[in-house]
Amino acid sequence: MSNESKSSEKAMHQEEIIMKATSGMAVLLLNSLLIILSIVCFVYGIGFSAKSENPTLGIVLIIVGALYGFIIGPILFAGLKILKPNEAIVLTLFGKYHGTLKGEGFFYVNPFCQAVNPAAKTTSTGSLGSGSSSGKTSPYSGNIQLTSHKISLKAMTLNNDKQKVNDQLGNPVIIGIVVVWKVINTAQAVFNVDNFTEFLSIQADSSLRDIVRLYPYDAPDSDEEKSLRGSSEEVAGKLKSEIQLRVNIAGLEVIEARITHLSYAQEIASAMLQRQQASAIIAARQMIVEGAVGMVEMALEKLNEKNIVNLDEERKAAMVSNLLVVLCGNKDAQPIVNSGSIY
Repeated sequence: MSNESKSSEKAMHQEEIIMKATSGMAVLLLNSLLIILSIVCFVYGIGFSAKSENPTLGIVLIIVGALYGFIIGPILFAGLKILKPNEAIVLTLFGKYHGTLKGEGFFYVNPFCQAVNPAAKTTSTGSLGSGSSSGKTSPYSGNIQLTSHKISLKAMTLNNDKQKVNDQLGNPVIIGIVVVWKVINTAQAVFNVDNFTEFLSIQADSSLRDIVRLYPYDAPDSDEEKSLRGSSEEVAGKLKSEIQLRVNIAGLEVIEARITHLSYAQEIASAMLQRQQASAIIAARQMIVEGAVGMVEMALEKLNEKNIVNLDEERKAAMVSNLLVVLCGNKDAQPIVNSGSIY
């Protein structure tokens, strides 16, 4: 295996380095105190240089005070980081991955470390949702709040736009899904893909198209064939597995994927509605006929059993015909009273 392929494979399996940071409060108090002392030294050095015949000590105090009080001290403040629950910061030091800071609290890290979050800038048409309430608003149409340097570890939702896809029979259907996901490897999410939120949105659309092509929109009740409408649990399971397989490289975990909207496309919706109505009418008629035949059979058995009337085959056929007309007709039957003999 070449060095190029080895380095590429190593990048795809980027290990997450959890940093052990210093307490930010201790550094804040200590650095503030040193800055105050440096400013005092700076002011004292100016006065000492003006009054003393040997201003060397004053010059040293001025240089040390100015160097720490106006340059080093403020730079150290850049290393202070505040994290809320379920937030993380991915840090790079001079272009190299330095580590990931996790856990709620006030921390201090190397002030020259730079926080990286490519998902802060996104142009995808999907919408994301999260429980976060602070930070910079994402260009997504959802309500997720993304900051310029923090990565949310919360469970979030992706709700892409509805799209038109052909099912197994070639019928165009309008379908939409919602994906519940979260970041589990911040290093892979930041360094393996350009933008992990856009990457997830695109892979969700692609996976949805692949899964929808495997199933028809609907299947007859008597048929054991799976369908998008009747096998929602199976379709959701396959959809989740397909998306997870595609986003493993980005360090994301798909918790759940569900269909939120399913309908025929507008150009065939009317024809498919007529087809469904016809199927329902046929099924209803079939049930009515089966019930009517059973009732006629029961009526004949009761008449023979109790010897109420003796009917020949021709009269039985007429009776069966009349009963079926009454039981299977769409309108109420209008009875005719016969006051004479039936013969």
